[in-house]
Amino acid sequence: MPTNRNTFSSAASSALHRAATWRRRALTRAVHRGWAWVQDAGAVTAERPGRLRFRRLGAGTRLAFPQGTVFGEAWIELGDHCIIGEQVTLTAGMMPGLDLGPDPILTLGDGVVLGRGSHVIADTRVTIGSDTYCGPYVYITSTNHSYDDPQQPVGKQWPRTEPVEIGPGCWLGTGAAVLPGARLGRNVVVAAGAVVRGEVPDCSVVAGAPARVVRRWDPEAGWQPPLRTPAPVPIPEGVTPQQLLALAELEED
Repeated sequence: MPTNRNTFSSAASSALHRAATWRRRALTRAVHRGWAWVQDAGAVTAERPGRLRFRRLGAGTRLAFPQGTVFGEAWIELGDHCIIGEQVTLTAGMMPGLDLGPDPILTLGDGVVLGRGSHVIADTRVTIGSDTYCGPYVYITSTNHSYDDPQQPVGKQWPRTEPVEIGPGCWLGTGAAVLPGARLGRNVVVAAGAVVRGEVPDCSVVAGAPARVVRRWDPEAGWQPPLRTPAPVPIPEGVTPQQLLALAELEED
């Protein structure tokens, strides 16, 4: 009899464990499906702007949910096919409710990507050129604190503002900061964590804090100093996207 009781107890415990495991899996799937639905429903697009009324919200542009702080939309223009990640802050003006005049303050060109947690703070004109990609937590601002008066807390002193211009085709790495007055040319690469101010020439790479040019394209000599990585292998002509996906799946297997 003791053996039978132990056998029954073990079987019952196993059945309860399987039931609990099934419930947890079912709950996990339900939560994931629910969150996916919320993310899709909460995303902002031209067709579904929600409470946000941008000066322009281009076709194919999507602001992922949850959004970060967004205000001054009437002075913000977003181009076509932009991707704005979760928790991205976009602001025009120092605070909501200001009249900033007839012209746009913050402009994103077509195909701009802002990674998760990035901030674009435009108290005066900020322009980001088409096809510029920003990694997560990039900070772009036209405003900087001042500390002229040593007797006053820095946070209570009136800030300084200068326009910011980022050219088309740039790449800003994770955690990069672009400060007031910065002007980046075309196809500039900003290394992760760099702090950029001032002029940056076309087709250059900057790194450090403060950032400095560490590599630049010369029309005659190519990249100087020369690149240390081999050139990417071009995709053969005639290869379809479906074939590339199939090849990737084979490599994973």
